[in-house]
Amino acid sequence: MALGSTIAPKGDNCRRMKRLLPLLALLTAAAPANQNVPRPGYVRVQINTSEGPIVVALDARHAPATTRNFLAYVDDGRFDGTVFYRAARDKRNPKEGFVQGGIRTDARRILPPFPLETTAKTGIKHLDGTISMARGQSPNSAGGNFFITVGPTPGMDARPGYDGYAAFGRVVAGMDTVKKILAKPSGGGLDAMKGQMILKPVAIRSAKRLDGTPKPTGEPKMWLYNFGG
Repeated sequence: MALGSTIAPKGDNCRRMKRLLPLLALLTAAAPANQNVPRPGYVRVQINTSEGPIVVALDARHAPATTRNFLAYVDDGRFDGTVFYRAARDKRNPKEGFVQGGIRTDARRILPPFPLETTAKTGIKHLDGTISMARGQSPNSAGGNFFITVGPTPGMDARPGYDGYAAFGRVVAGMDTVKKILAKPSGGGLDAMKGQMILKPVAIRSAKRLDGTPKPTGEPKMWLYNFGG
């Protein structure tokens, strides 16, 4: 028998095949179109930007405090209407680096800070497509700003004498969008951000969780009020 040839079913086999075909068709139709669901302990969030969507899976098991903080911003709508404002490209390889977004310095949107969950504590490293929290000089100053890496950035991991940053998940869809943002023309900025500010910031239209039930904080949404009269 030649490779690729088939043998036609006969008699009882043929009748059994006819009975099975509708069942197989039903099972195929019932299968979910998107199999890309996270393992238990992860919560997915879709960030809708003017360049396209990004889906991140947050590691609630290993970085519970950081995940809880990020979801509070998501569930309150505090990221809606903000921007990706920074594109930090690696000078040796401009296609790698990280993009940063969030509330910037908008005090109307900020929630209280929380203790830093270092990579040494969580085991979550800054690899390609990692989402992590931006922060100031104080280790416990992370809040409403985050970044996504393009390519591995081990310099952001904790090491002796350096706390690093709180990585807490990974991109599971939309890395093409992240790369588009990284490639945006940039300039301006001061100190560590010099030359890295996106000239036309990329809008974050909304951020919505895809798993679990939203848990808004109940804190006032001061950015929604116009006090200018």
